[in-house]
Amino acid sequence: MAGPVESYALSLTVNGSACAVRVGGTRTLLSVLREDLGLTGTKRGCDQGVCGSCNVLCDGVAIRSCLSLAVAEAGKAIETIEGLSKDVFAAAVQRAFVEIGAVQCGFCIPGMIVTAVAFLKSNPRPSRDEIREALSGNLCRCSGYVKIVDAVATIGGAE
Repeated sequence: MAGPVESYALSLTVNGSACAVRVGGTRTLLSVLREDLGLTGTKRGCDQGVCGSCNVLCDGVAIRSCLSLAVAEAGKAIETIEGLSKDVFAAAVQRAFVEIGAVQCGFCIPGMIVTAVAFLKSNPRPSRDEIREALSGNLCRCSGYVKIVDAVATIGGAE
């Protein structure tokens, strides 16, 4: 017989707003974002930390929200794709994806953009090889990644 499930009052800062939620200790950040906060731009892909569709920024670093326990992220600044739309630099990255034609079905794109934003903020003038390496943890089933790399290169000035 299983005992009662412990729950925790959790304070998160998501997309610049304070959020209070009550969660079980084993709830992932992904499930809290999608199910409790209604932020469905962050996608549930593999649920194993392999595809990158669930990437969000945590204190400016791209993380796999499907592998991160929500309680472990308390007190940190979480940014989802919805929040990044308010950031001028991130909006430019999003625009480049659209203009270059890097968006196909769109499922992987939020995680790609989150990863690209974090990467470009830490390395504003990357080579194409560095871009490919930075995005290597994000899987896309629709493309050959060429236009995705082109979009990031447009922002980063890679040749």
